[in-house]
Amino acid sequence: MTATPRLSLVVPVYNVATYLPRCLESLAALTPPADEIVVVDDGSTDECPAILAAWAHKLPQMRVIRQENGGLSAARNTGLDHARGRWLAFVDSDDFVSAGAYGRLMEMAETDDLDMALMNAQYHYEGRQPDAPIYPDVPASPVISGAQWLKERLAQGRLLHMVWMHLYRRSFIEEHGLRFVPRLIHEDVIWTTRALLLAQRVRYDPRPGYHYRIPVRRFTPEQNARRLCAIIDSSVVNACTLAEIAEREVADPELKRLLRHHLVDGGFSVFHKARRLPMPLRRHCYRRLRSDGYFGLLWRHAAGLRQRRRIARNYLVSFLP
Repeated sequence: MTATPRLSLVVPVYNVATYLPRCLESLAALTPPADEIVVVDDGSTDECPAILAAWAHKLPQMRVIRQENGGLSAARNTGLDHARGRWLAFVDSDDFVSAGAYGRLMEMAETDDLDMALMNAQYHYEGRQPDAPIYPDVPASPVISGAQWLKERLAQGRLLHMVWMHLYRRSFIEEHGLRFVPRLIHEDVIWTTRALLLAQRVRYDPRPGYHYRIPVRRFTPEQNARRLCAIIDSSVVNACTLAEIAEREVADPELKRLLRHHLVDGGFSVFHKARRLPMPLRRHCYRRLRSDGYFGLLWRHAAGLRQRRRIARNYLVSFLP
């Protein structure tokens, strides 16, 4: 029987030919090497398949699974279904990783018997400005629960829900049946919240080990409208799901309060996106938000007068021509 790999990386790929070679270079340079790299080509129509084929001899531990385009969540779920390592991490194929990042995390995770090992990351601005750490002033943590880490980050107002900032014990993922919601944008929000609430033992390393690319993106007006509508739909789902989590899965009153404040504060992004839609899409979006009870959801979970004023103001704006 083949020995269980120590580290599996799940790498979704979709039309990122410009950035994919840099990502693969960083994976080839990892020390120690990843034992298994599960690449899910989510129906790429550019040069990604050719690039992956060219890299096959440099990354012999890489397996490429091709599927029809189903979105990032579906690609990650496929990777989870095929990964076999004791430890698992996600890498987005337009980003790259420092050589020693996962070695440090695995050592920490195995020494402290963690469910999740957390690391810092850097925003990579492609030379337009200096790269910067995501958490510039958060110190290393002792072993704590994921709920405690979540509470501390929410209290500070600094939480990035990105799954690639974590190393997971794969048995922890499977024990709790963690999977991503298909076709959801910003799918990391629900996953990360649930994973942290379930994790009994986590620890944070403040050294940035992951480099999150911030590219300049240009869209036609039609593409931008479709993109905004998709973000709005997903943000509404995230807000509703966070409300359910706060009510049903959180016993700590302070953490419940912080989660509710967080979901309302994040929920305001829907209105910012709606205001950027062209007419009549904007009017249609506002009508749907009213009829689906989105304003009521935010009102019920608002933490105080300031948030309620913002909700009321946006509700009135939704009727303007």
